[in-house]
Amino acid sequence: MVHQRQQAADTRKPYSGLSRSLVIAIDVGTTFSGVSYAILEPGEIPKIHSVTRFPGQEHVAGNSKIPSVIFYDKYGTLKAAGAEAETSTNITEAEDENWIKVELFKLRLRPRTMQLNMNGMRLSPLPKRKTPVHVFGDFLNYMFKCTKSFICDTHANGLNLWKNVESDIQFVLSHPNGWEGPQQTRMRNAAVYGKLVSDSDAGRARIRFVTEGEASLHACVLNGLAADVISNPSKHGFLIADAGGGTLDISAYAIKGTQPLTMEEIAPPDCIFAGSVFVSRRAREFLEDKLKNSRYGSADSLDHITRKFDETTKRLFRDRNELQFIPFGSPLDKDLGVGIRSGQLRLTGNEVANLFEPSVDAAVTTIKRQIEASNGIIRSVFLVGGYAASPWLFSQLQERLAPAGVTVNRPDSQTSKAVADGAIGFYCDHHVSARMSKFMYGVEFLREMDPSDPDHTSRRDKLCELPSGPKLLPDAFDCILARGIKVKESTVFTRKYCTELTNLSMLSVFEVEIWCYRGGNDIPKWINRHDDHFSTLCVVQADLSLLNGSAEPKMGKSGKKYWTIVFSVEIHFGLTEFKARIKWMDNGQVK
Repeated sequence: MVHQRQQAADTRKPYSGLSRSLVIAIDVGTTFSGVSYAILEPGEIPKIHSVTRFPGQEHVAGNSKIPSVIFYDKYGTLKAAGAEAETSTNITEAEDENWIKVELFKLRLRPRTMQLNMNGMRLSPLPKRKTPVHVFGDFLNYMFKCTKSFICDTHANGLNLWKNVESDIQFVLSHPNGWEGPQQTRMRNAAVYGKLVSDSDAGRARIRFVTEGEASLHACVLNGLAADVISNPSKHGFLIADAGGGTLDISAYAIKGTQPLTMEEIAPPDCIFAGSVFVSRRAREFLEDKLKNSRYGSADSLDHITRKFDETTKRLFRDRNELQFIPFGSPLDKDLGVGIRSGQLRLTGNEVANLFEPSVDAAVTTIKRQIEASNGIIRSVFLVGGYAASPWLFSQLQERLAPAGVTVNRPDSQTSKAVADGAIGFYCDHHVSARMSKFMYGVEFLREMDPSDPDHTSRRDKLCELPSGPKLLPDAFDCILARGIKVKESTVFTRKYCTELTNLSMLSVFEVEIWCYRGGNDIPKWINRHDDHFSTLCVVQADLSLLNGSAEPKMGKSGKKYWTIVFSVEIHFGLTEFKARIKWMDNGQVK
């Protein structure tokens, strides 16, 4: 292993900042969460640490994950979180005091466009006056406090170290590949609510984002997984499949250079709800039906048996031809009618395989789609994440992808903390130099009418007249960036536009809407505001009132004054976070 670790370290760069700094990566998962951090010393290669001690699990050495669970009282005050929410004292108190248990809260942040099929199960209600952003913020606050205690207690002069860096800590928050600008904004608001940063531009700028797929890639590099791929960077690409509690995140890469290590995305990343939590949800339904006429059919019994299924059967299941058992009770528990003997519920291998099937099937379909999108150059899949530990998921992917000539590997035993470690790697190393655009992006413009085009004539009633005379059709889509285009971090997409204003006061609130189209690879001609495939990505605002003095008025067709304003829309797509701005000329100067 030494030589692999060595190669991983070779790909790390010394920290180029001028003063000591701290970067903290918080990975809030659907079912479990973790934190990694690095103390950045100028000129030194950063060492990545994990928080391995959390309140409520001090007895477990080196456990770097806590459950993503919070208890609130009926007034919405946080009572316990993480591992502390699962101590017997707190569970008893929660029952006595009617605390509200909140779990799977990450799924509440999902984009509207990502359908979540919970099989009839509901997300449990939130406490009064708490939004998903508040809950996410409370949990971030809890993780941040745990990290502070851990660093202060573990490092020599920990308290001084913390005081030194406290005012300028950088945060990296990871999120599923399917999350976009609106979800990043909500996560940033949660970080402000959770007091990680102040509610100012400078504070908000200390929060960075990375997709779980890209963080997992960096983790694989850190773990020396890439050593064999890097030492032999043939023309083949590889997939990182991050299988977690809620989502399966799939990203495709190819190595472009080894000194320094650079990679490029070779297909738009994908994200589906096919995590391990859905296997548990199906198990709960299945058990409810199976045990409904026995004395084990109460909600409490079902919760307990499902939890035991989660902890044992689900993790160990590997063969559909063998009988499976859920150990849940004492030797006195017996009900032969439903297959319970000596405190164990007996299931057939097929019954358990069926609980996995929808998530396995969805994973195979999505991976195959990704292989096609990359023009077939993908030859290997690296399976990471907590759900990757399932022998059944692993063997099924191997078996079903073999006919396509694709191998499936599980790189590391510690896959569950890959995302937090990889998020630090992303912050320090930036191995990915180009990404693929997932959707189309563009702006609305006015199109000249072509009387011979029936599509145009059907829109004739919408014609609008410009002050200078011509009549044009609104709602035309001007594509600035198409789907599946390779975008470097430094690439800027620019389009020049001009507009005619009859009133200069409109200059102070000049704005342009950036539209996103998710409907496939063909560029639409028109923006259809009622179609779910269209959404506003962001609105770029600029105060152009400085142009008041230099804009020359002209006389319109009807004798009305108007002004022509020329401006450009610039979009930066290659970053993990989208940026856009308006550019204009004022007296020969670019603004």
